[in-house]
Amino acid sequence: MLRRLALATLATAAAAGTAGLGPLPPLPLLSPPDTLTVTIAESGRPAADGTFELTCDDRAGGTHPDAEDACARLAEFAKEGVNPFKAVPQDAFCTQIYGGNAVAHVTGTWQGRRIDAHFSRVNGCEIDRWENLRPFLPTLGQ
Repeated sequence: MLRRLALATLATAAAAGTAGLGPLPPLPLLSPPDTLTVTIAESGRPAADGTFELTCDDRAGGTHPDAEDACARLAEFAKEGVNPFKAVPQDAFCTQIYGGNAVAHVTGTWQGRRIDAHFSRVNGCEIDRWENLRPFLPTLGQ
């Protein structure tokens, strides 16, 4: 019924000569917001440990302690076409530097992708991966 009414309205407008205003712009595609859960453990900083929610849409939200800057950092990755949640390749050569016991687990959706990523600081590659995601992941002193 609503569709018939809309078509009738368009036909009436066209007949009245008001259709010359040009076509309507396309409706924006509505994509769900980026929604991530990050769990940090054994960081050595009690305030950094825990489970935090982050939603990045028109506004940053959730319980993440630095939601606005975390969403801004993720937006930079999206603009560059980089997936910051991608695991270090198994054949990567990494320095054998130990960065501590801290671990993180990230789940949710980002840029329409399902995310289930694990982070640690067991070698140079993993430390770099962690540091590259600051402030989404917390800053940890050496």
